[in-house]
Amino acid sequence: MSFSDIGINDQLQQGLSKLEISVPTDIQEKTIPVVLNEDADLVVMAKTGTGKTAAFGLPLLQLIDIENENIQSLIVVPTRELGQQIHKNLESFAVFNPKISIASLCGGIPIKP
Repeated sequence: MSFSDIGINDQLQQGLSKLEISVPTDIQEKTIPVVLNEDADLVVMAKTGTGKTAAFGLPLLQLIDIENENIQSLIVVPTRELGQQIHKNLESFAVFNPKISIASLCGGIPIKP
């Protein structure tokens, strides 16, 4: 199975290719089509290193309306380290989508850094 088989667009696939990611993990195969095609809440639980960030991040990026300049998504995480990791991953996935802006805001530090 490939990322195109589960509905991921060419721009995001280029970002994955640059990261040398070519085959979706089991959690991605199960999750991505649901997020892309259904309007329902979804809870996914899997071990560390199984590709959960891409499982929610890729369809989230694909569903962004680049003509709409309003904030369209918010990811809330319990630690700064996890937030920074997710931010880095999403930036890497969206490297060929220059109209998508991704920001990381963390509590406990001044806004300038």
